[in-house]
Amino acid sequence: MSKLDLKFMRDTLNLAKKGVGLTSPNPMVGAIIVKDGYIIGKGYHKKAGEVHAEINALRDAKEGVKGAKLYVNLEPCNHFGKTPPCTQEIINSGIKEVVIAMVDPNPLVSGRGIHELKSSRIKIKVGILEEEAKRLNEAYIYSITHHLPFVQLKIAESLDGKIYYPALKETRHITGEESRKEVHKLRSQVDAIIIGKNTALIDNPLLTTRLVKGKNPIRIVLDSKGSLSPNLNLFKNKEAQTIVATTELADKKAISALERGGVEVITISPKDEKVDLGQLLIKLFKKGMINLLVEGGSSLSFSFLKAELVNKIVFYLSPVIAGHGLSLFKSQESLLLRLKEVKYKRLGDDLRVIGYLK
Repeated sequence: MSKLDLKFMRDTLNLAKKGVGLTSPNPMVGAIIVKDGYIIGKGYHKKAGEVHAEINALRDAKEGVKGAKLYVNLEPCNHFGKTPPCTQEIINSGIKEVVIAMVDPNPLVSGRGIHELKSSRIKIKVGILEEEAKRLNEAYIYSITHHLPFVQLKIAESLDGKIYYPALKETRHITGEESRKEVHKLRSQVDAIIIGKNTALIDNPLLTTRLVKGKNPIRIVLDSKGSLSPNLNLFKNKEAQTIVATTELADKKAISALERGGVEVITISPKDEKVDLGQLLIKLFKKGMINLLVEGGSSLSFSFLKAELVNKIVFYLSPVIAGHGLSLFKSQESLLLRLKEVKYKRLGDDLRVIGYLK
């Protein structure tokens, strides 16, 4: 691979990132057209159902693209979905070479786009910055291959392992401003945030993106028995959609009151009198959600981990010794998990740890 191939593919990946949080259930894709060493057109996929990156790049081209080279971070599609196949447009344009970061794992594509382009005598290169491309679309890749959303678990705690302590009534936050801004950025990148009933009652959060510019995710609160008050911020605030996931055990009058207030309610079969998390994820995937952030407390975090439903953990450690307070895990059950591909970053006085479980 040449230095120019690396440069232009890196530019393509950065362009794709403009679609972060907006393209689900589709992947983030960028495309750049290069002729005689210069970029003459570029585009990215802006939203599911809208024009794909390759077509936006072709439309953006400032001159004829015949004989040019196309860089794209994901294999062009070769099937009719909400939009026509990109391969035919590429072939018709006269582009002579396509450089692709990774093959699309979607069974509807999965090499078919490459085969179609090769059949039209277009030169193909595959694998330039492949690992970076896979990391960018980790949620898409997992969801398309497992038919489940990619789940991130966010945890913030003190040095002595407390996620809540009395002093928070005054300070309100465990972590510093830099960490909180990053959490809000993370919110803007996911499809939905999940919390449990206790977090909704104790914290009464908004769960919106306020500290950085970005979209508000869908807010999902688990309430197996329908005991939440309609006066909570999650229900009164209309800046983002709120979904209550409940069970057949729920109080019907309470659920009806929430629905009259514009809250969407989905009913999941109970498991140990709680919302079955596995069934919840299946339903959310069918609704087009592929990237979820769990911001719950002790009980919900443990339940997701125990059920082996967490893909990635984002952990914020604050330099505070709280003493008395609520520990991350109240359960006496043993749980031994080892993170992979661990990365550390200092955010102000806090330490952020990111790692993968699968």
